[in-house]
Amino acid sequence: MLKSLSSSSLLVLVLSSPVAAQQAPPPAPAVIVTTGEAVVKQAPDRAWVSIAAESRARTAQEAQRLNTDAMTAVVEKIKASGIAADAIQTTGYNLQPEFDYANGKQTLRGYVARNQVQVRVDVLVKTGDVIAAAVATGATNVSGVRFDLKDRATVEREALRLAVRDARGRADAAVSGAGVTIERVLRIEEQRDMGDPRPMPMGMAMMKAEVGQSAVPLEAGEIEVRARVTLTAAIR
Repeated sequence: MLKSLSSSSLLVLVLSSPVAAQQAPPPAPAVIVTTGEAVVKQAPDRAWVSIAAESRARTAQEAQRLNTDAMTAVVEKIKASGIAADAIQTTGYNLQPEFDYANGKQTLRGYVARNQVQVRVDVLVKTGDVIAAAVATGATNVSGVRFDLKDRATVEREALRLAVRDARGRADAAVSGAGVTIERVLRIEEQRDMGDPRPMPMGMAMMKAEVGQSAVPLEAGEIEVRARVTLTAAIR
């Protein structure tokens, strides 16, 4: 019985040795890591603008009624300017009391109601007209004018393609100087910036709309879409 057990143990040891050798990890390849960047500039073809109406009255009901009438007129005028209903979205509404303070006492002055909508303008030259129409009808606040691209995804992909090409060009230049060659690309990582798009004032497109004797000049500039990638390649 003892002899049989020893033979089995020896057999296990002999067979386990090649298996252990096969599980040894391969050596890590030599690599080069480069960063590529690209900027694509394009004139915007879409605008976003926030428009609000504010109304005050002695009672909450009256402030609300006045504000409803004012904002209804503003929205109807915006639609009459050629803006589709689905391009107008309510982004804020509030009704709150206002107080006067004197001699350490708080006295109710009245109530203020405020309604705000965000308007998407797909024909850029109409942006000034939309603002002028809204203010002439009863809007009391215009803010947050922002320019953008309808087909931003296509421009982003082009910037990404150019960023990868830049990274590969840098890698080729580096290995050429080192006297080695690129065997294959192992990994490409995109570094995304999820912030709001910011137009850069390169070329200026002027749009004006008359509001009484004043004008609304808007400078569309150019949108800059940036891409940044990190490329890792094996070298030999």
